[in-house]
Amino acid sequence: MTTDLYRQQNRRTYGLVRASNAGGSSFPYVIYNDYYSHEDFITALINSSFSGVLWTPEVRGSKTGEEWVRRMQTVCFSPMAMINAWSDGTKPWSFPEVEKEVKAITLLRMQLMPYFYTEFAKYHFEGTPPFRAMNLEHGFGSKQSAELKNDNLSDNPYLEAVSKEVKDQYMAGEFLLVAPLFKGQNERTVILPKGKWFDFYTGKLAGDGEVIKVTAGLDKIPVFVRDGGIVPMMPAMMHAPVAGQKVDLEIRYYGTSSGIFDLYDDDGETFDYDKGLFSWRKITVSPDKKGKMQGAISNAEKGKPDNIGKVTWKMMGD
Repeated sequence: MTTDLYRQQNRRTYGLVRASNAGGSSFPYVIYNDYYSHEDFITALINSSFSGVLWTPEVRGSKTGEEWVRRMQTVCFSPMAMINAWSDGTKPWSFPEVEKEVKAITLLRMQLMPYFYTEFAKYHFEGTPPFRAMNLEHGFGSKQSAELKNDNLSDNPYLEAVSKEVKDQYMAGEFLLVAPLFKGQNERTVILPKGKWFDFYTGKLAGDGEVIKVTAGLDKIPVFVRDGGIVPMMPAMMHAPVAGQKVDLEIRYYGTSSGIFDLYDDDGETFDYDKGLFSWRKITVSPDKKGKMQGAISNAEKGKPDNIGKVTWKMMGD
C-alpha cells in the first residue's frame, strides 16, 4: 500500500519494517528486529542475502565508546546506516573519546554513495544483493574455510559444519570485502577469496586468496578491495544529491589488473528510470603503452541523465 502511494506521486521512498520475507525483496524496505548482539546483526545481514532480502545491523545503545564506534562502522557498510537508540538516547557524540571516529565513518558512508547507489541499481535490474554472504562470491570456497580448524569436532559432524560457516565477513557490492571488529577485538582473521586483495585505505596488497590476520584501531573497520576494483566516491555532503545536481567524482582504482565498473546515474528521486531515463557510465582502468594505469569514463547517452561533474582519478597504492 505504501509503495503504491509513493508511486502514484512518482516519488521514491526507502524505509524500515519489523518483519518481511523473501517476497518483500521487491519493495524498497529494509528489515530490522530486536537482536541485541552485534555479531548476530552481521549473521542476519549475511543470511538475508540468500533470499535477496535487505537487513540492517542497526546501532543500539552501547556501554563503551569502543562498542559504539564498532557498531557505527558496521551500519555504515550495510543497507541502511541507522541509529536506533530511542530508549537510551545515545547519540553519535555521546562518547566524546570516539566522536571523531564516528564522524569519519559517517562521512565515508556519504563519500561511497555513488558506489552503493550503483550496487542498489544492480539489485533492482539484475537481482544481485548489494550486501551478501561470502559463499556467493566467486573464488570463495571450501579451500579457504577448511583452514579454520577445530580438533574437537570428530564426534559431531554438524558442529564441524557450523564451525566452518563464515558469518563475520561479507561483500559490500562488487569489489568491497568488509570484515567488522567487535567489542574487545583489535585483530581478527579474514578469509580472502581467490586472487589478490588490497587494503581499502592504503591500496597496499593485503593477501592473495589466503587466510590473513589483520589489526585495526578504532578509527577503521577492515575493508579490502578485489584486484582491479574501481570505487567511485563523491565529496561528503549532509544529504543525498538532488535531481539535476552535478556531483564531482573521485574514482579510486586498486591493484594491477585492468578493471571495469558500470556506474549508474538517474535523477535519484522519481520512477522515471522505468521509462528508460537512466545511464550506465562505463568506467575502465587499463595500462597505457608504458604500462601506467589510465582511467576513462564514457559519456552519458543523449537525452539521458548526466549528473557527473568533475572527475579525478586516484590510483591507490602508487
